[in-house]
Amino acid sequence: MEHVFEELDYQKTEFGEISLRRRSEPRLDHKIIYEVKLGEEFLMSSLFVEAEEQLSMLGLARLKQNGYHDGLRIVVGGLGLGYTAITALADRAVTELRTIDVMLPVINWHQKGMLPVGDILARDPKSSLVHGDFFAIATDNKKGFLNDEQVHALFLDIDHSPSHWLKDSNHSFYAKDSLTTVSRKIVAGGVFALWSNDWPDDRFVSLLDSVFHETHAHVVRFDNPYSGGESINTIYVASVL
Repeated sequence: MEHVFEELDYQKTEFGEISLRRRSEPRLDHKIIYEVKLGEEFLMSSLFVEAEEQLSMLGLARLKQNGYHDGLRIVVGGLGLGYTAITALADRAVTELRTIDVMLPVINWHQKGMLPVGDILARDPKSSLVHGDFFAIATDNKKGFLNDEQVHALFLDIDHSPSHWLKDSNHSFYAKDSLTTVSRKIVAGGVFALWSNDWPDDRFVSLLDSVFHETHAHVVRFDNPYSGGESINTIYVASVL
């Protein structure tokens, strides 16, 4: 099979140059992979989506354990390739899903159906894509996520980890005051869940415990064909008192 490499889109943004690429991987029988780069940094790949899906699955599972089974209003921070949002949207208990992303090109990719998930997040009536600064919205004491209503869950996948940020200014979100503001926008018994590329961080768990209730750090393991071994991500799931 002939090797495939296409740059599907390239845009200059205030955060740097972002590009969407599609290529075949000879080491995986020429499997087609979609990748997003910001500058020279790889942000995401369609080859590794297990933890993105688990972010929604683990968050929704906890929400149901807490007694919420229908009419769920969910906010996703960070759109990316869409696997976290798609997984949430597939759950019949979810009736409203809002996904917030600061990168307009990423939203456009979904609206144009340029990604493996197609345009479902743009056209499903339960789903809305919002161009905005998630961190500014989340920490605004005067506004909520959905018409000032509290939501049932917030699933966040933007930074690499609570201590490794895409922008240095994001660090202020991972502090007690900011997380307390976020907790007020979630119903009692609701869920805040966060993806991280690193192993569980005991200091961050302690921080979450100071704001939320019953924090769990789930290690998600998946095969890495490049290393020939296993890789991990962490999903933090915390309930609101």
